[in-house]
Amino acid sequence: MTLIDQPLPRRSVALTTFLVRDYDEAIAFFTGVLGFHLTADQDMGGGKRWVAVAPRADGGPGLLLAKAAGADQEAAVGRQAGGRVFMFLHTDDFARDHARMTAAGVVFHEAPRHEPYGTVAVFEDLYGNPWDLLQPK
Repeated sequence: MTLIDQPLPRRSVALTTFLVRDYDEAIAFFTGVLGFHLTADQDMGGGKRWVAVAPRADGGPGLLLAKAAGADQEAAVGRQAGGRVFMFLHTDDFARDHARMTAAGVVFHEAPRHEPYGTVAVFEDLYGNPWDLLQPK
């Protein structure tokens, strides 16, 4: 039996590391501006914290907010995908979320557009990483 023939385990991506300059400013952006939920905030000692945010209250996939340590990580803040769209934030109501985010000061790079896969607009997070706000069809 090859690996391809074996039954797949039930797995999912739980957290994606998201480099930040400061824990509290990142928490304020994700919870106050994007409406995410703070799912963990634990002191790990030595100035480190285990901080996680997620778009849904029940958890689900989320971001581990990791304070950049050292010059290489600090240089990657805001360029985590080399200038490409880094994250895709799905919504069930594009107009509602676009209006709320615009009112909160989120910078959108374009007007909403309708694509075969859904309604989308590129915005940037507090560090300039590009994201898609996307309501899939």
